[in-house]
Amino acid sequence: MGTKDAKDKALKAKKAVLKGIHSHKKKKVRKSVHFHLPKTQRLPRSPKYPRKSVAKRNKLDQYAIVKNPLTTESAMKKIEDNNTLVFIVDIKANKPQIKMAVKKLYDIDVAKVNTMIYGGRKKAYVKLAPDYDALDVANKIGII
Repeated sequence: MGTKDAKDKALKAKKAVLKGIHSHKKKKVRKSVHFHLPKTQRLPRSPKYPRKSVAKRNKLDQYAIVKNPLTTESAMKKIEDNNTLVFIVDIKANKPQIKMAVKKLYDIDVAKVNTMIYGGRKKAYVKLAPDYDALDVANKIGII
């Protein structure tokens, strides 16, 4: 009986080879004129080694952002009348960065920051919170 089974199996294999395996495949019906590439699996990257040996250092820290306080007459008037300190800051620094830098350097709360670019420099008008006095902070910094 074993040889008959083997013979049947061989005949089926012969028939399959002669006929081919693609003979019974159905044609896919396309319902759209546009071809969309099928979405396949996208694996996340898992690098074998880091491409940079050392992480990039942030060059705009609080000491680089705030260059110096301004001590002109108009700046003094701002300190007395508007509770505002005036600083020369890095031209690449934005308002939130200036706010954080002043907060870290002088331990004060900042209400808002206005900036002005003039002559290739940036001037920051830092309005302090109502519970801080600009005169006291200016004395502490040493600009009065």
